Amino acid sequence: MIELLLALSHGVANEEIPSEFSSLINDLVRLKAIKLNKGTYTLDSRYRAGTIDITFGGTGFVKTYANKQMKDLLVEASDTNGAMRGDIVIVKRLHTKQGRPKAKVIHIAKRKHATSLVYTKILHKRVVGVNVKTTLVQDITATQKSLKQLPDGTVLKIDNETGTLVEVLGILSDPTIDEKISMAIFEKTESFSEKAELEAASHGNYVDKSFYPDRVDLTQLDFCTIDPVDAKDFDDAVYFDVENSTLYVAIADVSEYIFDMGHIDKEAKQRAFSIYFPHKSIPMLPRSLSENICSLKPDVDRLAFVFKITLDKNSYAPIKEELLNAVIHSKRRYTYEEIDNFLEGDFSQQNEIDKKILKSLLPLNEFMKKVRNKRLKNSFEFRSSDTRMIVDEKQNLISTRIEKETASHSLIEDCMLLANKAAAKKLEYGIFRTHGEPSLSKIEKLLEDLAYVGIHEKFNPEIPLLIKHLQKKADEIDIREEVDKLIIRAQQKAVYEPQNKGHFGLGFDSYTHFTSPIRRYSDLTLHRLLKADLKSDKKRKEFLLKNIDSLCESISNLERESDKVAWDYMDRKFARWANERIGENVKAIVTDIAKNPIAKLDDEIVGARIFLLDDEAELFERVIIKIVEADIATGRIYAKIVSKDV
Repeated sequence: MIELLLALSHGVANEEIPSEFSSLINDLVRLKAIKLNKGTYTLDSRYRAGTIDITFGGTGFVKTYANKQMKDLLVEASDTNGAMRGDIVIVKRLHTKQGRPKAKVIHIAKRKHATSLVYTKILHKRVVGVNVKTTLVQDITATQKSLKQLPDGTVLKIDNETGTLVEVLGILSDPTIDEKISMAIFEKTESFSEKAELEAASHGNYVDKSFYPDRVDLTQLDFCTIDPVDAKDFDDAVYFDVENSTLYVAIADVSEYIFDMGHIDKEAKQRAFSIYFPHKSIPMLPRSLSENICSLKPDVDRLAFVFKITLDKNSYAPIKEELLNAVIHSKRRYTYEEIDNFLEGDFSQQNEIDKKILKSLLPLNEFMKKVRNKRLKNSFEFRSSDTRMIVDEKQNLISTRIEKETASHSLIEDCMLLANKAAAKKLEYGIFRTHGEPSLSKIEKLLEDLAYVGIHEKFNPEIPLLIKHLQKKADEIDIREEVDKLIIRAQQKAVYEPQNKGHFGLGFDSYTHFTSPIRRYSDLTLHRLLKADLKSDKKRKEFLLKNIDSLCESISNLERESDKVAWDYMDRKFARWANERIGENVKAIVTDIAKNPIAKLDDEIVGARIFLLDDEAELFERVIIKIVEADIATGRIYAKIVSKDV
């Protein structure tokens, strides 16, 4: 649609209008936004097409497609015509003598979301809906009599086109509603269609390797998996042949079980990623696949797509990389904590199987340390930590913990990086994971922010060298993790693209995602492409590449959405926790001073994002703040600085 609206600025011949857009064209003709002249439709110069963003105050800003240099058009709240954030709209320019150019929405060409969420509230003796995301009031197409029978704060799913009630999700005061809200806001679903479940069940629940005589039998090798303690799907297993310095990275062979354009494939493509909540996961694939037949569980045979990577004992670089359709038999399922204990020299809990596996795993760790040191000469190491949330059976927040990268994480990460790099080398065109160099403006903003905390560094066009200098100075004043977060924020987002453009952050000339096909559709797509190459099947490869541009764009967008679902859920849990502590003082650290200052909770509970009701705050300043307000509907917490935390 965007391509068509962009083309209308210059004119599109009648016969070139796709049939699916004929009703849109008729609407725009009726509204006099486009004109037909000599068989060509052209957008009137007074009208623009673009995407609208809506502020919390209800004001809209439209980024137009035709003129990238034009300032966003301001749309007053009274002129949004029911448009919501992310909608594709047609606007009419309004005459203004001075100030920012204004417009009004005359047509919503495409909704960003088919539905929206509201919670009921009585306003002027009428029950209205308050949009969960925007806090804007909107009418519900239902009788007041029926709406007044609902408890105050009832969460409803509303059809954005008609305003009619689609579903009652629950009550805002119930903690279990948070998961439903976070999923519904981004139009995600947990359940699969009956047809997809039946298709998944048809594969059974075990692998008989005698049925796969053409596959390489690697069941004799001591593969093991290393994952978080609560993991249920195991994408990858590793084994190291010490004598020949050969690393085997075995990846679940999901492509063996998912047919092109089948019911599972269609739904997996719409999801593109698994979503991880503190208490459960929402898998990309039906659980009978993701947690059973595809998962590289211990003590059972499993189909695997394996990279056999022979490494030079002196340079630690790959000298041979082979792809194998194989069958493996994982001997052990480890947690990161268990492996960390072994790597730290604690063997008190080992059994006979562990002793056998560790004969290869410990030398692998030493080898990977050298591979890592070599890699970091041309890339960056960011010190980061993730907030892990623990909730009870009623989904009340009970605690948080900071999970930092340990030696076991590094071991697995570097094994996976070698496999991902090896896969990228086999691609000329397909699906790459690309990451561009930061823009000049972002780097300038980064240097400006760091100057506030005493890190003064002049701009250097050699960005990798500049970043290393900034990290070194951050180490000197013990704020490395905080500075690394600002550096990451200054960089571009990594995306999926059909053409190789390199990966700036990792310092790789080419990179892709090969190692997680259970939870990422990108990896499943890559496996299909690589298998087509192995079979020299040109027709299949042409089929897979037919719409690869749009697929890459879709997966990139869905990746951001999947992340937002999980973050949204955590924000709501933090807001509920804060709502019980209005007026209390807690410790925090200021993490953002752009526009309104933002702090991160750093107390008994950690990680909550808190909006400060103060005009000024210093970056990375540790403060005592008083919780003033917590909005459970939006997941926002507001506080005021009480004193410095010294």
